[in-house]
Amino acid sequence: MRKVLKFFGYLVILLVVGVSVMIGYVKTALPNVGAAPEMKCDNSAEKVARGKYLAENVTMCINCHSTRDWAKFAGPIVPGTYGMGGEEFDRNVGFPGVYYAKNITPAGISSQYTDGELFRLITTGVKKDGKAIFPVMPYPHYAKMDPEDIKCIIAYIRTLQPINNTVKESESDFPMSIIINTIPGKATPENKPNPSNAAAYGAYMVNASACIECHTKENHGQIIPEFAFSGGREFKMPDGSVLRSSNITPDMNSGIGNWTQEAFINKFKAYADSNYQPQPVSKGAFNSIMPWTSYCNMSREDLVAIYTYLRNLKPIDNKVAKFTPPAAVAKN
Repeated sequence: MRKVLKFFGYLVILLVVGVSVMIGYVKTALPNVGAAPEMKCDNSAEKVARGKYLAENVTMCINCHSTRDWAKFAGPIVPGTYGMGGEEFDRNVGFPGVYYAKNITPAGISSQYTDGELFRLITTGVKKDGKAIFPVMPYPHYAKMDPEDIKCIIAYIRTLQPINNTVKESESDFPMSIIINTIPGKATPENKPNPSNAAAYGAYMVNASACIECHTKENHGQIIPEFAFSGGREFKMPDGSVLRSSNITPDMNSGIGNWTQEAFINKFKAYADSNYQPQPVSKGAFNSIMPWTSYCNMSREDLVAIYTYLRNLKPIDNKVAKFTPPAAVAKN
């Protein structure tokens, strides 16, 4: 009996040592995505304009790194806050820690990072100091973008008005504080398809916009592939209400199967109308996290391509209850 206990004692010690070594490796050797590339981004007017279009209307860099006014429908960006950071993503809305959008103006990280360091950060999620960031910023999607588009975004954010705004450091709870180091991977860039190939170009734009992240159910932060684009992902609002994303597969019953191309485009462009003003939303009333006032300025060509891509997806019948008010949430 004593020998058996001794054997199990040694086994426990080995397991503890093994786990400690593994944790030590993950904490010190990862992430391992290689050094930041040496590069200098072209800051010509054409490249900056492309970067502005992408950052403000497609990849949503400006949307997340500015302040949104949630007292109005769809949380439009507060003027004068472009790129200043500070938006908080915490446990109250389902994150495994508290994460803050960085100040990306020239008064923030865009003056502290070289072009190559920004490129690595955007496409791999690894900071200048080698530490990993939590993918609130969907860098696994940006990793697949054309490098020239990423460079255009870098060129653009360097032109932002500098705003002095010191942002708190993000913090992950255990075990995410360890797991986070395993998330970054090397970028797998793709060339931007010719827009004449609407389906392929649409796939590129859908990836750049990370549509799948919001429009897919998740389990512990991981999207469930078999429910891709079928909606239903829950977003807890500060007032206690719950929003759920729409089904954007071509299902005839619960998706966009009955939507014409024009109806799809008009849904976006309605928010670009010069007469449109975001309406106030009272506490506990329906709102939307969909940044309509940013996406509405996508070009018609890009919206057509996105529609074409979505129409070719597998239809998934998933009827979504888009909104649960705070009182109903409390009862449950």
